[in-house]
Formats: sequence, C-alpha cells, structure tokens
Amino acid sequence: MMQKKTKIILNLLLTLLLAFFLWWAQGNLDGYKIQILNLIAVNAILALSLNLIYGFTGMFSLGHAGFMAIGAYVSAILILPAAQKEMMYILEPIIWPFSVIHAPFFISVLAGGLVAALLGLLIALPVLRLGGDYLGIATLGFAEIIRVVFTNITPVTNGALGLKGIPSYADLGWNYFWCVLTFYVIVKLLSSNFGNCLRAIRDDEVAAKAMGINTFKCKAISFAVGAFFAGVGGALMGSLITTIDPKMFNFQLTFNILMIVVAGGLGSITGSMVGAVVITVLLEWLRFVEDTIQIGSFVLEGIPGMRMVIFSVVLLFIILYRREGIIGGYEFSWDSVTRFFSKKEDE
Repeated sequence: MMQKKTKIILNLLLTLLLAFFLWWAQGNLDGYKIQILNLIAVNAILALSLNLIYGFTGMFSLGHAGFMAIGAYVSAILILPAAQKEMMYILEPIIWPFSVIHAPFFISVLAGGLVAALLGLLIALPVLRLGGDYLGIATLGFAEIIRVVFTNITPVTNGALGLKGIPSYADLGWNYFWCVLTFYVIVKLLSSNFGNCLRAIRDDEVAAKAMGINTFKCKAISFAVGAFFAGVGGALMGSLITTIDPKMFNFQLTFNILMIVVAGGLGSITGSMVGAVVITVLLEWLRFVEDTIQIGSFVLEGIPGMRMVIFSVVLLFIILYRREGIIGGYEFSWDSVTRFFSKKEDE
C-alpha cells in the first residue's frame, strides 16, 4: 500500500500536469479542438453527478436536464449586464431585482448549483418515496415542468426567445477547475462512511434499513449533491455556448448524459471520466457521416441524423456485449498502479 503523503504528492503532480496541458492547449490548438476539450470537462461534471444519483445510490433519475436549466438560467441572469438585459427582453421587460442583479462568474455558477440543489431537495421530499421506473417518470415530469415554466415566465427568463450573448467566461481554466472540484468532492464523499451507506442502499435498501441506515436522508443528500453539480454543469454550458433557451433542456439532453454514464460504467467514477472523453469525441468525430463525402468520382450525400443512428448502434453493442461499460466496476487508484507493476515484476 502506498503512503498517504506519497498519494498527495502524486495527485498534486497530476493536477499540475493537467494545468500544463491546458496552458499548452490554449496556445497551440485551434478553436474547434478547444471547444471539444471544454465539452469533455462539462460532460464529465454532468456524468459524475448523475452517476452519484444512479450508479452509486441506485436512484433512476431522468431529471438532470431540469437541474441544468436552473443552473444555466440563474448563472446567465447573474452575469448578463443590466443594459443587455434591457435590450434583450423584447416580449416583456425583465422585472426587478433580476434587472439589476449582477455577480462575478464564480458566484453565479455557485448560485446556479445551490438553487438547483435547493429545488432538488424540495423535489426529493415527495419523489424519493417512489422507486424504480416510477422515480424515473416522476423526475422526468419535473424536468418537463421546469422547461414549461421557464418558457412561460417571460419577465424572468425571456420566455421562448431565451437568453443570448451570455458572457463566455467558461474557458478551459474555469471548466476544468469545476471538473476537478466535482471529481474531488464526489471521491471524498464516496470514500467516506456515507459512501458505504449509499452503496448499501443501492445493493439492498431493505437490508440497509435493517442495519439502521436512514435511507431516505442518505438518498435526499445524494440527490441534492447530484442536483448541485448538474446545476454547475448547466451554468458552465450556458456560458460556453453563450445562448440558452428552454428547448435545449429536453429529455434528449438527459439521455446524452445517461449514455455517458452507462457507456463508461455505472458505479464507477473512473468510468464517468473515461466515458465523457470517449462519447464526446465520438459524437464529434461522427459528424463526417452527415456531410457529403467524395471519393474520386463517387459522391455520397450526407444523411442528417445519421450520426446519432450510428452512435445508438455503438451504444447498443456496448450494452449487449459489455454491459458493465467500458471501465466496468474498475476504479483507478495509485494502489492499483502499484499492484499492477508489482505483478509485472513477479512475472
């Protein structure tokens, strides 16, 4: 077993290596590749938060798009200048205090996460008494309610027109700062006794209750923490693409995040990180099938939507032949690296 001090030093070195890579990427990669790196960070945050709820606690939730919408709108309203809000709200003028309220980007992202967590906790009180498919349907209904409400509270959200020209503060530095923070918090949470309680609830809730675990409290905390980081991911996404509207936050968005979690491996933090990289890159790489391809004199017209068809087939093969996901139940750790090299030496 590796000493704790050695692990801390290695973690710091790994963080510095990531910081150096991001610094290099900012100056040497084009805008498209940088955008993909940004999307990987945001998708990793969202996958980790959903994996906490579904993979580690066993709650089948389909409400992530709703929490993302909350985080995106709260953050956007806080960082948009007052003059820009006044010009943007055409259908109805923005109401006070939203018309004058302003905050730095970090505070706005934090506020987006906190508001999402608060609403997540309020939703958890009645909804978490359900289980299985019923919980999934209830959380999906919540996400749709949020989307409809945001469409209709025009004096706050600008209705169906959405918010445009959001300041693009979400660069590589901010996105990977929140990604590393999310990773750290969830790792610490799951490595504690509370994490053992969550796994016990996932494996057998009745047995967990018999052991004296307050299952409802644990599930509510897990749900709120997952909602917080989903709100953070939504806030970063809004600033990254600089425009949001209620139609963005539909079931398809939740499904995309669920695909990353399932493909990476349910109940695996490492799987969520690897899944975010693989799925994000794969979705972007497959865009070529929707463009016209010319090989010599042969021209193949692109088919809109074919990218998602191919991706769905790939996901189907993963589910059929690699049900545990790309990583499965494996978790990367420095101890596992030590054991791997020790085994190699013994051979």
